Amino acid sequence: MDIFKKISDYRAETDRLAWTGTFAQYITMVHKNPDLAMTAHSRVYRMIASQGIMEDNGRRKYHFFEQEIFGLDSAIEKLVEEYFHSAARRLDVRKRILLLMGPVSGGKSTIVTLLKRGLEQFSRTDQGAVYAIKGCPMHEEPLHLIPLELRPEVERELGVKIEGNLCPSCQMRLKTEYSGRIEDVRIERVLISEDTRTGIGTFSPSDPKSQDIADLTGSIDFSTITEFGSESDPRAYRFDGELNKANRGIMEFQEMLKCDEKFLWNLLSLTQEGNFKAGRFALISADELIIAHTNESEYKAFIANKKNEALQSRMIVMPIPYNLRVSEEEKIYTKLIRQSDMAHVHIAPHSLRAAAIFSILTRLKESKKQGMDLVKKMRMYDGEEVEGYKEADLKEMQSEYLEEGMSGIDPRYVINRISSALIRQGLEFINALDVLRALKDGLDQHPSITKEERERYLNFISVARKEYDELAKKEVQKAFVYSFEESAKTLFNNYLDNIESYCNWGKVKDPMTGEEMDPDERLMRSIEEQIGISENAKKAFREEILIRLSSYSRKGHRFSYSSHERLREAIEKKLFADLKDVVKITTSTKTPDGNQLKRINEVIKRLVEEHGYTTASANELLRYVGSLLNR
Repeated sequence: MDIFKKISDYRAETDRLAWTGTFAQYITMVHKNPDLAMTAHSRVYRMIASQGIMEDNGRRKYHFFEQEIFGLDSAIEKLVEEYFHSAARRLDVRKRILLLMGPVSGGKSTIVTLLKRGLEQFSRTDQGAVYAIKGCPMHEEPLHLIPLELRPEVERELGVKIEGNLCPSCQMRLKTEYSGRIEDVRIERVLISEDTRTGIGTFSPSDPKSQDIADLTGSIDFSTITEFGSESDPRAYRFDGELNKANRGIMEFQEMLKCDEKFLWNLLSLTQEGNFKAGRFALISADELIIAHTNESEYKAFIANKKNEALQSRMIVMPIPYNLRVSEEEKIYTKLIRQSDMAHVHIAPHSLRAAAIFSILTRLKESKKQGMDLVKKMRMYDGEEVEGYKEADLKEMQSEYLEEGMSGIDPRYVINRISSALIRQGLEFINALDVLRALKDGLDQHPSITKEERERYLNFISVARKEYDELAKKEVQKAFVYSFEESAKTLFNNYLDNIESYCNWGKVKDPMTGEEMDPDERLMRSIEEQIGISENAKKAFREEILIRLSSYSRKGHRFSYSSHERLREAIEKKLFADLKDVVKITTSTKTPDGNQLKRINEVIKRLVEEHGYTTASANELLRYVGSLLNR
């Protein structure tokens, strides 16, 4: 990669995006494209929508978030549709502070960071271009130059809405520099950037005694008062507060409810009227999306204080719970580890899944549904089928507890413990047992869990270990079955012959003797029981297989034992059960003979090439599964 060419191309692109012209030219541009005058809320929504929206079972998924936010599809959909989309349509929610409320390490800050970075990139596109009065400290919308009396007519002509007034600085410059000729006022294209404080402001609470309200609203420049003679002269004022600089974009309040009350008073008029008070000036207009985040305990303390009712009524609270899907939790850990310098230590397959199972179990609440335990619930939440339960049961469980996912073990704790396992000297790899051991050791050091919670969490680690044991056996099972692939195909074809005869009330012809016999019920059930098909459900399952077989045949496709996921699993489990003794002897023998050694090498090769193991971690897996089978 030619680094300097990339830098040169980036600089050239920035130069290409630069534009300066007059207000008259800007009006012509707006006439052709009214979207240039969109509000900050519209800009954020269009930025999200520009990345693509996918419909999935009546739910909307936003590609903008999918690389960084995992397992929060419902929360993200609610956030985008109920706040960003509504605010973009100029509904009243745009006059509210967006407060993301949820547990620590739940993704609140990540969402805000994504929005800020996305807005920076979007402002570099034609669709997201932002134009401002050149030299304005608040990067003001140029249409504010239009006098109030003329706005209704201009709005009809241009197809836009004009809200807000010129800032004090631009009012003075219009008189002194342009002699009131608004058509000559210079306009420029600006690129939103947090680094240059253009369109993005960030306020973080600190010691109330040392923090000044000027951090939000700007301050008097005392060094220029003698020059300009008055504190109400805009030239003697620094319009450099976070609310000033966030105009046209996003204002982030970090840990908002930790702020001193006086810092929040400015938000009352800003949210409702779109303006705020600064210095000895009239109210200053600002078009910005105010987004804050806090945890649940601070929010409850905030709403318990009656003095906060006015501000509370100006908030839209969006709960951001922990992810409740195991497969998505794995993606969180994978992302965090990928960002580290520990890529040289191999993490064996299913290690992160074991940690994810533990995490999710701590976040789930017991269902009131009969026969539903936490493990079944966890599987259903992750999209797996659980016999005896349907989609309606899943939706009912998801609506049982509004606060589900607002407590439990956070991803930071898990990744800290995985890091402690990774950092040990001389390691080539870690596996699920290493991760679970690290999680267990860390519970004693966890500052906020009670003795009762610790006991529950230890139990969940045991459950995660059992789940991993099944995964490990299945992994070895698949690798061994590959060595007996012909046996799997024979068993599969035998099963198909039998269910075809069963469903059609026919007979099965013995391939050796040619004798016609009744379908082998014992063989069919021995396969179906491997995946929990009950006696009552066997007929429907067999008919489903035949329908699938017929469909493949009509389309000219071959129906193999891997064409139906559940049937493939059943065949492999049945074959593995029949081969259990062979596997047990092969994996546990200390001095394998030539035939056993050949088989072990075949299995290890398969585990390395197709399942993501290293030779060392595959050998460890075989030893562990051998010990499981010998218990």
